[in-house]
Amino acid sequence: MLILVFLLFSSFNLQTTGAIDTLTLGQFLPWNQTLVSKGGNFELGLFSPGKSKKYYIGIWFKKVSKQTVVWVANRERPILEPSASRFTLSDRGELLVQAAPSNTLLWSSNASTSSPGTTVATLQDDGNLVVRSKATASASAPATVTWQSFDHPTDTWLPGATLGYDRARGVHSFLTSWTDSENPAPGAFSMVIDPRGQAKFDLLAGGVHQYWTTGLWDGEVFENVPEMRSGYFVGVPYAPNASVNFFSYHDRKPMGIGNFVLHVNGQMRRRQWIEGGDWVLFCTEPHDACDVYGSCGPFGVCSNTTSPACECPAAFAPQSQGEWALGNTASGCARRAVLACTNDGFLKMPHAVQLPNGSAEAAGARSDKACAAACRRDCSCTAYLYDGTKCSVWNGELVNLRTLPTNDQGDQGVAGAAVLHLRVAASEVPPPAPAHSWRKSMVILSSSVSAVVLLLACLIIAVAVAVVLRKRRAKGKVTAVQGSLLLFDYQAVKAATRDFTEKLGSGSFGSVYKGALPDKTPVAVKKLDGLRQGEKQFRAEVVTLGMIHHINLVRLRGFCSEGNKKALVYDYMPNGSLDAYLFKNRNSSGSKVLSWSQRFGVAVGVARGLAYLHEKCRECIIHCDIKPENILLDEELGAKLADFGMAKLVGHEFSRVLTTMRGTMGYLAPEWLTGAPVTAKADVYSFGLLLFELVSGRRNNGSSEGDRSAVYFPVHAAVKLHAGDVVGLLDEKLAGDANVDELERVCKVACWCIQDEEGDRPTMGLVVQQLEGVADVGLSPIPSRLHMLATVNGCVGAVVEDEPCTNNGSKLATEG
Repeated sequence: MLILVFLLFSSFNLQTTGAIDTLTLGQFLPWNQTLVSKGGNFELGLFSPGKSKKYYIGIWFKKVSKQTVVWVANRERPILEPSASRFTLSDRGELLVQAAPSNTLLWSSNASTSSPGTTVATLQDDGNLVVRSKATASASAPATVTWQSFDHPTDTWLPGATLGYDRARGVHSFLTSWTDSENPAPGAFSMVIDPRGQAKFDLLAGGVHQYWTTGLWDGEVFENVPEMRSGYFVGVPYAPNASVNFFSYHDRKPMGIGNFVLHVNGQMRRRQWIEGGDWVLFCTEPHDACDVYGSCGPFGVCSNTTSPACECPAAFAPQSQGEWALGNTASGCARRAVLACTNDGFLKMPHAVQLPNGSAEAAGARSDKACAAACRRDCSCTAYLYDGTKCSVWNGELVNLRTLPTNDQGDQGVAGAAVLHLRVAASEVPPPAPAHSWRKSMVILSSSVSAVVLLLACLIIAVAVAVVLRKRRAKGKVTAVQGSLLLFDYQAVKAATRDFTEKLGSGSFGSVYKGALPDKTPVAVKKLDGLRQGEKQFRAEVVTLGMIHHINLVRLRGFCSEGNKKALVYDYMPNGSLDAYLFKNRNSSGSKVLSWSQRFGVAVGVARGLAYLHEKCRECIIHCDIKPENILLDEELGAKLADFGMAKLVGHEFSRVLTTMRGTMGYLAPEWLTGAPVTAKADVYSFGLLLFELVSGRRNNGSSEGDRSAVYFPVHAAVKLHAGDVVGLLDEKLAGDANVDELERVCKVACWCIQDEEGDRPTMGLVVQQLEGVADVGLSPIPSRLHMLATVNGCVGAVVEDEPCTNNGSKLATEG
């Protein structure tokens, strides 16, 4: 009897032998089985997010070790008993999610057909779940797509999917964030295409408040998304009209795994999966989480210098502690005590805040006290502010409170801004300070003790105060000044570095010391000399690094500027600079050696950082000093471009700039030496020379310790490359262990980068694509200067045979 029941059940069930990507009419997916796309890219089945005990039908990346869900069916109605659930393609061609008791319907695709014929539901390799129907069983009859998950996205935009509307088909596709990290129900934020037919997307809070826009599509990129020039993804041509307005994209990197996710905090995040590693955040829009409308909810205060970014003012607490713990702060803060109207008090905001909208002027209130009284008389008034001339009051919930940078003006905040007072219950107002002063206390004391005891007491008090003040001064002060940039006073810098005791190195403008912030975060502190050139470098670093952020640029935490006492505070890079791995102690058995894969990763990382500086910042930034000493390595030997003391900012409307020569001999482009105006292609030239040094593990001019010749390596490399022999160029310490395709690609890119004419050199954006294998790179001509040196006095043969060509090499080294 049991055998018969099992056979009957299995006739309606999926076969368990092998992965299946398709459901047929009447077939259901058991709770403990999944669909897997044909190429193994995506998987569909039951999942439970985080520590939640609720289950959902969803699609996730099959080849990503950390489960990353890209689509959810029953996002508003979870499954509580997974073993009693069914995911079915009904006899009418509808996809259904059902659960006990009585097969309660939790979700439906609502796309049945009157003539289902041979209808199937297939999970495709692009992550799209597609229901196709044929009116007849004929193989020649075309299948009709009756429903697809790409038309109904949740919080994730996959390559190939379209966002927008097609009124003829009745499709309107847009993204909505999850409620929190464990609840996929629609959250507070959405990404929608412009409803008037303009070629742009908007981010909305509550479906109403627009807090960011992509800007218009110009045929290549969106106006406010310069990251699209990176080469990672490319948009499908736009053709909006009255009935159709949609957009799609695809990855340039064929086998890459990436997506766009509308995070629970309202930021759109572009991510790329690194095989064997983790998700890498490529960009976020808007960049500052505090720019998201209502991200901290009513009465919540946002700060871009703290983590987490949202907090509640005194006398307030999170509306939902559970949601805040899971990343959803949009519910905001609530008062801990109920208001009583006429007996309420007011609480000063401890920091300067960006004032919310919606204020009204209270006529006749000409003082802070009168302003408070006017607000207290109106039971709906929730806050007031008196700026010395006008009384402003707010009614209802306050949204978008945001901490602003403070200065030495105490409670007045930035530029003397007035203080916002929040209405709270009388029980939440701190008691006033004691009415009697220290002076009065001393009078009372003097009446009861002798003069000798009084003097002794004063002496003790003075010593105690001096000790406290000295300790406070020793700790120093740290103040937010711009975004996440911090202003340190000199005592704070001394405390962080333990009075500059652990020196990491020195340069032409100062010395670098290891330190730690109060929260134990390790930092590197560059203490600049009081020289004039050091002053220029200091200003260039703050102006440049203070306004940009990229994974391949060293992060500037803050700075100190007190007269001639100047310091820059960076993230600490535990593996030091690249030159220590390439050039120092080449013959030492204990020296550090970078593998080829690590060197290739450094090359790609530096290229991405330069592409960001040149093409994605508000102004084009020319670094002007690309060399191994200015490439720092983090814990995982990832490259961070550093030392922006010589950087030059150039508006994108200018093609070139005339400036004084800057940089390091041996890495300078020819235009520097001739005094001609320079462009970002000067960095490209220096990057090409850096690539040669990554390949060979020695200085290009042959000056590294242990080199057996003084040959100028780029000459040698160019000739070898044209001869079809690149393996011989590899650093001997690697013993030939390298990916030959990558090695040849790097050498080809390097030769293109060092072309004499800047117009012949590629942009760094193209260099990134070429290094990653997205764009092809051909064999370049040997630059004319190198060609001249390589052919004089039969030097071609000498170079090919690895014989020194000392005179010519020295000549080229002299010319730069």
